[in-house]
Amino acid sequence: MSAATTAPAPAPAPGEPGAGADRHALADLPVVPARHPGRWVATAAVAVLLAMVASSLLTNPQWEWDVVSEYLTWPSVLEGVWATVRLTAVAAVIGFGLGTVLALMRLSRSPLLQSVSWAYSWVFRSVPLILQLLLWYNLAYLYPQLSLGIPFGPEWLTVDTLDVVDKFGAAVLGLGLSQAAYSAEIVRAGILGVDQGQHEAAAALGIPRGRQQWRIVLPQAMRTVVPTSVNEIIGLLKGTSVVYVLAYGELFYTVGVIYGRNQRVVPLLLVAAIWYLLLTTVLTVAQYYLERYYARGALRTLPPTPLQRVRWTVAVAAARVAGRPLPADLPPTFLAGARRGHLTRTDRTDRTAPSTAARTTERTGGNR
Repeated sequence: MSAATTAPAPAPAPGEPGAGADRHALADLPVVPARHPGRWVATAAVAVLLAMVASSLLTNPQWEWDVVSEYLTWPSVLEGVWATVRLTAVAAVIGFGLGTVLALMRLSRSPLLQSVSWAYSWVFRSVPLILQLLLWYNLAYLYPQLSLGIPFGPEWLTVDTLDVVDKFGAAVLGLGLSQAAYSAEIVRAGILGVDQGQHEAAAALGIPRGRQQWRIVLPQAMRTVVPTSVNEIIGLLKGTSVVYVLAYGELFYTVGVIYGRNQRVVPLLLVAAIWYLLLTTVLTVAQYYLERYYARGALRTLPPTPLQRVRWTVAVAAARVAGRPLPADLPPTFLAGARRGHLTRTDRTDRTAPSTAARTTERTGGNR
């Protein structure tokens, strides 16, 4: 006795009886979003950790948030914040201005300019910043007077070094000249990242070399330079705390003087941390808009601003709560994110056109 095997029946070919019913049955199947259990577990674990951190910050009396709120707007602290901002701004202007010149020198055809630029970066990147600050602060020991005149000739103006290079001057020189060494490499990398065809096209048009760099090469290099440059400025902002060795009244030094008197070390350190967070947040927002500005020539559609994201998110949430269709002015990319987890089209026509299954049903009446 032999076992009989039953082969599956072949699917009906298009045009045969039953083909339309099968297609209609497939079109009626629900679309189920993909399951992501690992994502949910990770989200829950992170949410628990965040709740633990928040609970610790709010319930532990050792943080002394009342002292933090008292000194956050203390007059001497605000003066220290302003000194930090002023020091960062001046040092950044000097650093990136000189760094751009050094980068162009490094890329020039002159061996002397290339050597000087390379030697500058080598020296200032090798010597620690705190050592540079102390050397500039003691510049009067080497040169008691500074003069202005013709090299190896008569002097027109002579001033005492201590009148020019005080605490603020030494801090600006130390931070700015050190930053120039790093900025030169950042700008040079951005220029080298520009396509060689841009240089050749500008030269073929007979544009002077200086104008090529200023109007064609540097604007394109900014797409690469801006993220790293803002990162360096943020590091420079935090690096101003090293100036405490000069007893200059920036934020960290001011906070140190206050907690040295009242012994409230942790609350005063939190005050400094909050101000550094606020200042770096401002720089981060500025970086976003700068990147968006210089991306105009590289992207067809600019990324949305934070305000646009908030406005579109509120519009999508309001449409879902009210049961209305999504607004027609939503960009296709944002609409795809709003419908995440469903099989949908991202063009603007699919919001008003009937589905493929509905059109098939209307045309065939459910059967072929």
